[in-house]
Amino acid sequence: MASLSPPFSDLNPSRIVRAIEEVGFRIGSEPFALNSYENRVYAFRDEDATPWIAKFYRPARWSDAAIGDEHRLLGQLTSAGVPVGDVWRNAQGESLFHVEDQRLALFPQLRGRAPELDNMEQLFALGQTIGRLHAASASLLLPHRPHFDAASQCRESRDTVLASGRLSGTTREDYAAVSDAIVNTISKLSLPKVASIAVHGDCHPGNILGDGEHFALVDFDDCGYAPAVQDLWMFLSEHHEQDTQAQLAELIEGYEEYRDFDRRELAWIPLLRICRLMRHSAWILNRWHDPAFPQAFPWVESSDFWRDHVRALEVQRLNLQQPQWLA
Repeated sequence: MASLSPPFSDLNPSRIVRAIEEVGFRIGSEPFALNSYENRVYAFRDEDATPWIAKFYRPARWSDAAIGDEHRLLGQLTSAGVPVGDVWRNAQGESLFHVEDQRLALFPQLRGRAPELDNMEQLFALGQTIGRLHAASASLLLPHRPHFDAASQCRESRDTVLASGRLSGTTREDYAAVSDAIVNTISKLSLPKVASIAVHGDCHPGNILGDGEHFALVDFDDCGYAPAVQDLWMFLSEHHEQDTQAQLAELIEGYEEYRDFDRRELAWIPLLRICRLMRHSAWILNRWHDPAFPQAFPWVESSDFWRDHVRALEVQRLNLQQPQWLA
């Protein structure tokens, strides 16, 4: 059986430059690789010294139509005045370009720094930004983007981890037991029925840039449908109730300057947290044939990592079952 060819294996510097120039840009600086594992992302300057981002999409992850949904969402948000890194379009209105075997999009490079989550004024500003996003996106149709399904996500993550061969002995048994219990618990959860809207989908501090008073959103690669709280919960402290209450108050106050927030959605946070925890480890294993992943996540080969992961899942499983003060 032939080995799976690593993605981006032939994306060398000359091909990167050639692809960008074929789209219609003239390079004024050597492209610089940014930290991005799912796709390949490069910063460069054009001949006028304007900074840009070139994003090469991972093969076979999203269809062209799904990427088109991402770009339509960005266009909608930009038209509504929401601060985002909009995609560049050529004179024909095209935003996704096929260059040889690569798919490429260009974005203006936004400047700024990640928010400080212990700064209440910045959390208020974050809430405003997310509120503006959801006010503009709530009615938008993204027909080729997924809807959040916790049970399916956790089941697929469990199957990926168990099939990987990374776990053995009692660690494998413990993981199988706790992941089965999580899937079973999720299937029996009685959470408030809340609306799903078009969301950023991966809204964490690394995808927010600003100056402390105003923030912009970047990297809509995971956009899809979910409760609004999906774009808020990753700015919250997990371990300190008093801190979390204060953070929530600022986020929601800022958010509600632009859109009402259904507080019943807070009951979804433990579910969103455990899904992300399970998906992250499965995501790494799914991408292990990409040489960037063993280099970036070497601890995945450690039995200690998996024992710690099982313990973390057990803590989150208990949080699912016990009444949550957030609800």
